[in-house]
Amino acid sequence: MIDQQRYLSEKVINLKPSGIRRFFDLASGMEGVISLGVGEPDFVTSWAIREASILSLEQGYTAYTANAGLIELRREISNYMNNRFGVQYSPDNEIIVTVGASQALDLAIRAIVNPGDEVIIVEPCFVAYESIVSLSGGVPVPVQTTVENQFKLQPEQIEAVITPRTKALLICSPNNPTGTLLVKEELEKIGHIVKKHDLVVLSDEIYSELSYEDGYASFASIDGMRERTIVINGFSKGFAMTGWRLGFAVGPSTFIQAMLKIHQHTMMCAPTMAQHGAIEALRNGMEDVAIMKKSYHQRRNYFVKSLNEIGLDCHMPGGAFYAFPSIKRTGLTSEEFAERLLLEEKVAVVPGDVFGKSGAGHIRCSYATSMDQLKEAIKRMKRFVEKLSVTV
Repeated sequence: MIDQQRYLSEKVINLKPSGIRRFFDLASGMEGVISLGVGEPDFVTSWAIREASILSLEQGYTAYTANAGLIELRREISNYMNNRFGVQYSPDNEIIVTVGASQALDLAIRAIVNPGDEVIIVEPCFVAYESIVSLSGGVPVPVQTTVENQFKLQPEQIEAVITPRTKALLICSPNNPTGTLLVKEELEKIGHIVKKHDLVVLSDEIYSELSYEDGYASFASIDGMRERTIVINGFSKGFAMTGWRLGFAVGPSTFIQAMLKIHQHTMMCAPTMAQHGAIEALRNGMEDVAIMKKSYHQRRNYFVKSLNEIGLDCHMPGGAFYAFPSIKRTGLTSEEFAERLLLEEKVAVVPGDVFGKSGAGHIRCSYATSMDQLKEAIKRMKRFVEKLSVTV
């Protein structure tokens, strides 16, 4: 019997499993659990989008598409970026369609990072950021934001960690897990630092359609940033198309064509029928997006207000569908709180520290579930917090 472990890559051995999935798997084996864990819309993809995809199958569109994606879809993405965010991209060489936004991010990082290059990551952040940078041979450099600033990145925090090896800044707005939204004026200040130090920006804008406050802007729309920004986006969150696995990246042709070379050798192209559905989504799906956004907005207002009322301090998130309350006053760690809440009250949340050190003392709650479920979750969480106040 050979020692199979010794054949594994050291990078893979050192890779941390997803902390989100651990609690999701634990909750899936229990009955009566209200899950506020996985960040997924509770809406079904609109019928028009599904119908367009089904029609493409019936018409026999089952072959590969161009590596960069259907030209019709790239044209729609170009129109979308111009109409929604005021940034124009050529469908010929500045847009790539990917298997989810996660693949777009992976391609972007591998296209620009050499071994030893440093990538600044704004925490708390999506659990895969650090891993993707490390797998590429890069060095993730975390910047820890704080609840005192509503988890908003401060320009001086970037300058404090810049070294001669710094290559890029990775940001997400609206943010997962905090829901924090960086408005245009705040992005302009960050852009000044980016330009001063000649950095590339990887801007994860997957939650761009779920911003509830005025002032949202794509980072590429900030003066001087288009030429040094790769925008990551997709259809999962705003269009409720998580299982379709369809994302895209836009940026200068030098970056996009480099990403395309990797894509050609690793993925070939995104699913054909999903691309046909996405064309319909961009052409005729914005009314459905607005309906879903309105519902999330109402849930956000109720849920965040209720968290504060039961003693879990929570800032008002500007976007996405996450609340990130503090549980520090309970005396428990994030892991302890989440595990006991699940086992004792059957409410699944995610410990904040899986999103980075600055998430410690918090939990992430997704309010992408029905209002009835949210009300019941608050009732159970209140009971749990009251019990802790007696025993802690």
